[in-house]
Amino acid sequence: MLRRIGSSLALPRQSALCGAALLLVAAVGASAQTSVAVISFQEALLATADMQKESAALEDKYRSRQDELNALSQELQEIQTKLQTATGAEAQRLQAEGQRKQVTAQRLNEDLQSDVEFDRQNILASASARMRDVIRELRVEREIDLIVDSGGVLANDALIDLTAEATQAYDAKHPVP
Repeated sequence: MLRRIGSSLALPRQSALCGAALLLVAAVGASAQTSVAVISFQEALLATADMQKESAALEDKYRSRQDELNALSQELQEIQTKLQTATGAEAQRLQAEGQRKQVTAQRLNEDLQSDVEFDRQNILASASARMRDVIRELRVEREIDLIVDSGGVLANDALIDLTAEATQAYDAKHPVP
């Protein structure tokens, strides 16, 4: 039920920005030497020690609620099994109990997913901001004119891919205790 923190990190307007960036490179490139690098933002961010720690902490935080939901699911399966042989009043009692537990399980699941998603978004927002700062610093240090996200790049040379370097720089700047 729990999703890993970065399983779907949306990068809005990515294709449009890449297209505009490439047009800018073409225009600037006509008059001067332009240096370009590529980073897989999502990959770089999710590979950081900080995100690994946050992901584990998130799973730990919600483990008891997930366990409660799993136990309730097991109880529902047991009721289904008993219903196959029950008759009369016993079958009606089991049916009613199963419906109550199913409603409870659905509410628990919705609450859990909502809480996990809220925490996940907060973690991603703050870590993404820190990664953008690290990437800006890399751009200045390496004297790179333009860094684009690899999600919008069809092909590139591995020599201009700074994904691993961005992860290392993030880990150095934001060490995990």
